[in-house]
Parts: sequence; C-alpha cells; structure tokens
Amino acid sequence: MTSAVTAQAPARRIGGGPTRSVAAASWTALGALLLRDLVVLRKHLWEFVLRTLIQPFLLCFVFLYVFPKIGQGIGGQGPAAESAFATVLVPGVVGISVMFQGVQSIALAMAQEFGFTREIEDRVQAPCPIWLVAIAKVLSGAAQGVLSAIIVLPIASVVHAPGVQAHLTLHWWLIVTFVPLACIAMAGLGLVLGTSFEPRNIGLMFGFIILPITFLGGTYYSWTKLAPVTVGGWHWLQTVVLINPLIYVNEGMRAAFTNAPHMHLYVIYPVVAGFGALFLAIGLRNFRRRVLS
Repeated sequence: MTSAVTAQAPARRIGGGPTRSVAAASWTALGALLLRDLVVLRKHLWEFVLRTLIQPFLLCFVFLYVFPKIGQGIGGQGPAAESAFATVLVPGVVGISVMFQGVQSIALAMAQEFGFTREIEDRVQAPCPIWLVAIAKVLSGAAQGVLSAIIVLPIASVVHAPGVQAHLTLHWWLIVTFVPLACIAMAGLGLVLGTSFEPRNIGLMFGFIILPITFLGGTYYSWTKLAPVTVGGWHWLQTVVLINPLIYVNEGMRAAFTNAPHMHLYVIYPVVAGFGALFLAIGLRNFRRRVLS
C-alpha cells in the first residue's frame, strides 16, 4: 500500500485551473486526522478520564492514605518523612500517567488498527504522505498526555492522609516547555511499541517492556536517592537506569512541580529530546514498513 501523494508539484483540476499544492493538501489532511481523533476523544471523554485516573488514584490512595493510616509509612515514619515521599511520588505519578497515555492511546490502538479491524488502511488513504499519518498519531497521543497531566496533578496532590502533604511548587516556564516535550517523547515510545509488536504479543510488551520501565523509572523515588546502591563502589543501579526514558521524564516532572532534588536540567532536556527524536525515527520507519507490508 502506498501513499496517494508523493510529488510536491501543484495538482490541476479537470477543468484546467491549479488546485492547492500537495503540501497544502497534506497539512489539511493532517488537520482532519487530528480533528477526527479529537471528536473520538470527546465522544469517549469519560472513558478517557477514568482510564487516566484509575492507576494514579490507586497509587496515591495506597501509598499516601492507606499506608500512613495503618502505621506502615513509606519513605520513613512520621508526617515529615511521609510528606517528603508524597512530594517525590506525585510528580512521578504525573510522569507515569503521561507514559501510559502514550502506550494506551497509540500502541494499543495501533495494535487494533493493524489487526483485525485494519482501520489503518483507511487512514493511509488520506491525501498525505504515510509518515504524516504516523505524526498525526503522535501529536494526538501527545495532546492526550498533556490532558492527562492536567487531570492527574490536582487529583494526586489531594489524595493523602491527614498530616501527609505533597509540597508542590509550580515552575511555569518548566511546565510549559518540558511537559509537552515529555508527552511527545512518550507518544513516540508508544509509536515504536505499537509498530514493533504484533497484536498477539501485546502481553509480552507489557511484561518485558512496560513493567521494567515503570518500576525502574523513578516513579517512587528520585534518581539521586539510588546512590547508596553500589557494588564495589560502582553505583550500578544509578547507572543502569539511565537507559530508561521514564527516569528523565519523572526527574523533569519533579523539577517542574516541586523543589525536590532532581537531575540537572541541562541533562534532562537534551536527553528527553534525544529519546523523542530516536523514538520518532524508529517509529516512522516501522510504521512505513508495516503499512507497506
């Protein structure tokens, strides 16, 4: 299957006059694809909200409400230690929500579209290059990631036991620059996963990819706290987790929403941007290969 449009020369009407250029038609098609996803999201808004909130709510409810109530505090005993843990956890919950939004809105949906529904065939018949169809999926997933961050942050920050409170400080210039960047990177990850795994192997994707990324992604702890885990003086765990994109996303969320210790921003920004570019390059290549196969 090939894209209906490959040239950049202006098309001509049967009657004679020039029509819009192929580039203009491609961007119009991109806008239509995004509008279609927006309409679908609006029709399934409550499903989106519930899907977004269930895991973050349960994490905060168990760790920040149930555990302190039963005297089994996480991060140390006493309100001060528990509040410090809450301050670390809440941005991590936002980061993991953004990642799961990329997986759910792109990877799982794409597994369906490449599977029995073959919906992808309708999408690639749009008058635009194949890669632009994949970019539309990424932009749609990134937009849903931003929405999930907006929804999750206030919910996660208020679900806690009395005396336990996350100390949030909103750094707006980081929020408006880093959060969209993280959402694009995680949407790119969703594109890679959705084009790399066959529909029948989705369970393997969660078992071998998503779970390790989640538990070693710094959701429940900051990267700086891993320093004591050493072998022969080598901070092995702190080094190994650097291949995990979620660790940088969560550290960036802590920088954006709190004053807690975190990685240097001059490390976080270029690495997240690099992961985003890498995921997009691999995902676009895989997407074209899957469509044309």
